[in-house]
Amino acid sequence: MTDIPLDRSYRALFAVPSILRILLGMAIARVAQAMVSVALVLFTLAEYHSPELAGVVTFASIFPGLLVSPIAGVLLDRHGRIRLIIADWIIALASLVLIGVLALAHALPDWLLVVIATVSSLTSIFSHTGLRTLFPLIVPEHLWERVNAIDSNGYVIALILGPPFAASLVAIAGGPAALIVTGLLSGAAALSILGVSDPETEVTATGPILSDALEGVRYVWRNRTLRGLGFSISTLNIAGGMSTILIPLLVLRQLGASEAAVGVVFAISGVSGMVSALLAGRMDSRGREWIMLVAPMAASTIAPLLLLPPAAAAAAGQAGALDPRLGFLLIGASMFLVGILTGPMDIALFTVRQRRTDQAWMGRAFAISMSFNYIGVPVGAALAGFIAASSLAAAVGLAVLATIGASLFAAFLVPRDEPGTSTA
Repeated sequence: MTDIPLDRSYRALFAVPSILRILLGMAIARVAQAMVSVALVLFTLAEYHSPELAGVVTFASIFPGLLVSPIAGVLLDRHGRIRLIIADWIIALASLVLIGVLALAHALPDWLLVVIATVSSLTSIFSHTGLRTLFPLIVPEHLWERVNAIDSNGYVIALILGPPFAASLVAIAGGPAALIVTGLLSGAAALSILGVSDPETEVTATGPILSDALEGVRYVWRNRTLRGLGFSISTLNIAGGMSTILIPLLVLRQLGASEAAVGVVFAISGVSGMVSALLAGRMDSRGREWIMLVAPMAASTIAPLLLLPPAAAAAAGQAGALDPRLGFLLIGASMFLVGILTGPMDIALFTVRQRRTDQAWMGRAFAISMSFNYIGVPVGAALAGFIAASSLAAAVGLAVLATIGASLFAAFLVPRDEPGTSTA
């Protein structure tokens, strides 16, 4: 008897109950998140004229949420994902509107901006981890590559739409208005998934919250794959976090372009990343995850190297010394390369983590693993803000070193195979 081949098409994925509503909410929220990462930096540079403060605000908007990720993971495992995802998006709505309104009223000192950014970050892990752990629970395993491709493209489509929209809003209507609109988008994302039911899951987190959170940390640390991913991806994300500060500074101050141009440059990585993720999502990643992680990570070293000429011109104190067309070409090529390499890397990252994490631990393990992976972003942003204030070239050089370190960590710390941890 011949087995009937499984339908691995995107059509089969979209037939999964509630998946379209979840993907719609994810898409809206991701656009809002891509907008706020740019809008906050441009708003802070315009209102306070301080790269250091821009780095601190970016750090405050991300890092505190990563610290509470073990507790957030316990709550996701115990209380379901949908309601906590909605709560995060509502808090994002409130915090961004509050920043915008206070700025318009000239009642937003820099310390209060940092405080609001910090408070809003505390729930951010709910939506990031909640969505990522929801997919393997409601989607059959033979469709994981497909849903992971959509998940990855949720970010890259957001990069295509979010930064240009945010940057244009800042240029036309001002930073406060851009932040208010971004907050309203988060509210729309919450509305789109109201009424969606959580899937039934086995719950192992039943003791005291702190005890269960600590058990989650131990689980991630003992899982060689999750531990190796944490060291490699977090180091790579140092370079990614630095780019959120370096790209606007290079485009605005060295090339003399407008805020809208900043959004266009970020969108380039989104366009190339979307194509890359869709192609990578058509592959069966089983047994290929290691090479799909290590090879793109090694090639990613080229991306920050392309930023060195415009940064070196700034270091020489010669604003405009570099031909703006060449500068845009180099920065655009750097972002294009980032997008191309992100596709296969994301698919491999998502699927290997799903296959090597026990289902009952997904809330805690994913929350901690994703925070471990992402911690480089706020660290990189903070470092870039302080280093770039005195030397853009030095900041770019640190980003190059981060990509080299990330590829070495991936090659030597992520196991090619780790039997016995599959959720299948």
